[in-house]
Amino acid sequence: MKGRVVLITGGGRGIGRASAIKFAEIGDIVIINYKSNSKSANSVVEEIVAHGGNAEAYKADVADITAQKTMVKYIIEKYGKIDVLVNNAGIVYDREFEDIKYEENMEIVKTNMLAPLFLSQLIAPIMVKQGKGKIVNISSTSGMYDFNPGTADYAMTKLALQSLTKDLSMKYAPVINVNAVAPGWVNTDMNAELPMDFVEQETAKYHMGRWAEPEEIADTVVFLASDKASYITGQVIVLDGGHC
Repeated sequence: MKGRVVLITGGGRGIGRASAIKFAEIGDIVIINYKSNSKSANSVVEEIVAHGGNAEAYKADVADITAQKTMVKYIIEKYGKIDVLVNNAGIVYDREFEDIKYEENMEIVKTNMLAPLFLSQLIAPIMVKQGKGKIVNISSTSGMYDFNPGTADYAMTKLALQSLTKDLSMKYAPVINVNAVAPGWVNTDMNAELPMDFVEQETAKYHMGRWAEPEEIADTVVFLASDKASYITGQVIVLDGGHC
């Protein structure tokens, strides 16, 4: 696994950050994509480099197809390959169903659903030419059973990502393994300001009695990108701590 080139979209925070650090710990070169928060992305790079790893931050809005192409071109010109793609970038707006706005919805669709589709379309042929590759999509239990009408548009995109996972696994087997993880609630910045009564209500639904830490989700991401998961493809691994 030494020396692989790993691209993680939205890699500056949460699950992306934890995954970047774990990939670097096993000797991979990590490209941490970010849209606007350079401080978070660069802090991940600094942490990785301080521990002897190899990483760099790359600014690009993955919802922009031209920006995707420029980023992939840069990585190939510099490193000559892309071994692992983690489609992690995602956004959500929490409001009442009646307050869902078209503009917000399209931003969610472009980032959460269309970006993984077209980025995979760009990178999969590169992996095929290399003779090997791994794609891991970060989905969610939202829409599977954690229903919330105010985030219906977010849930729709995460379910679509599961469908894309299965379609790509069929298209590119046996050369590329394509899988997804579907976490339940995770202690990330995205969820840090939720009301305490809501947090307690949701925590009660989990057998583990707590929410996941980003590092626990990252462990599965790294596993699915490893040779130890060579016979796993087209799967959605639910990580919900035992949902009631």
